[in-house]
Amino acid sequence: MTSPITSFEEACRYLDDLQMHKIKLGLEAMRSSLAALGSPEETCPAVHVAGTNGKGSVCSMLRSVMSTAGYKTGLYTSPHLSSVRERFRIDDHYISEADFCRHMETIRRSLDGRQITYFECTTALAFLWFAENGCDLVILETGMGGRLDATNVVVPLLSIITTISLDHEQYLGTTIEEVAFEKSGIIKPHVPLISGVDDQQAQIVITRTCRERQAPLMERNKDFWLAREDNGPWLWKSAADQVILNLMEAEQPNLWQVDNISCAVAAAVQLRSSGFTIGPATIDTALAGSTWPGRMELVEMPLRYLLDGAHNQAGVDCLLSSLPHYRYRHLYVIWASMADKSYGDMLNDIGRVADVLLLTKPDSERAAEPGDLRSQLRCDQSREVQICSTVNEALELVQKRAQIEDLIVVAGSLYLVGEFRKLVVGEVVP
Repeated sequence: MTSPITSFEEACRYLDDLQMHKIKLGLEAMRSSLAALGSPEETCPAVHVAGTNGKGSVCSMLRSVMSTAGYKTGLYTSPHLSSVRERFRIDDHYISEADFCRHMETIRRSLDGRQITYFECTTALAFLWFAENGCDLVILETGMGGRLDATNVVVPLLSIITTISLDHEQYLGTTIEEVAFEKSGIIKPHVPLISGVDDQQAQIVITRTCRERQAPLMERNKDFWLAREDNGPWLWKSAADQVILNLMEAEQPNLWQVDNISCAVAAAVQLRSSGFTIGPATIDTALAGSTWPGRMELVEMPLRYLLDGAHNQAGVDCLLSSLPHYRYRHLYVIWASMADKSYGDMLNDIGRVADVLLLTKPDSERAAEPGDLRSQLRCDQSREVQICSTVNEALELVQKRAQIEDLIVVAGSLYLVGEFRKLVVGEVVP
């Protein structure tokens, strides 16, 4: 597109066309593009968050805390569920169509024939929008990996690595150590790092990188804890200063959130050393109201849907460990996967607990065919398997058969969750 971008629809088409440019990991193109835009990434203090799972939830929680504390807080996440505008947020407001269009045109003009990827473009747009609005803090979620991710052009106040497990093996490596090396690429000299990583081999890589770069390291369950005694409130404690926070409202049936909450609180406490004023009551209030669409999201309409973007083995394991905390008569699972994912084991794991498994395909060229999914199922799996050619067909079938006492899990792909959520709940961005 060589003509000016004058509408939101044109901006989206321009952005979508960039998907033809294959992912090329590296920071040179990103740095050149930002320099041409006046280096907006240098304007606002940042928190940089990487991790295989949980990073979006931690980003959302920390954004809620900082906004509740009175700071204008930008949040950049990916991917989106149904609208690209979901990726860009300041406090409780998403980017407007007009601002999205205007900044996209600014980027188009500045490129002067240079090629950038979809994610590099959205990252540049986020920096422009945050700088224009004078954010007190911006929270940046990596797209993939960390070392060569387009967001890794900042020198943040604080870095966070949530979890490390295998995902995107073709880009990040086939061993935990290789993935940890890529994620550890966000660690900057002398910049504190919060680690929520459980895997011992991954943590060895992180610890070594922090030591080499003289980055202070705070590890979950070593330097800070979140625990609950009997039926009392959740208590967060830091080994360094013994800060205790009551998180009574942060009780959720999905216990995997406890680890994310712990990292988000640790980040808020650490930001105090950078001059931010954040009290325990503020953190408690903010976390009680924090939600993250499409990630262990319970929707009652009146049928009960549990929407979760679990698309790797670690994510599916977390989903499965949460299911016993929900009451239901029958479990329906609507599942889809991307064809480039190793989905066989995940699908069999989820099929083992499903009373009815509905295999479908979201509107994506990358999506696996339902028949191919079916071929990966072992004969001893779920009691009933249904093939649905579209997400809408899966929704119609489950609405005809499920009762209010049942639970309907939608998982396997954020593309599926986004399309399904739009049909049932509506757009995330009004």
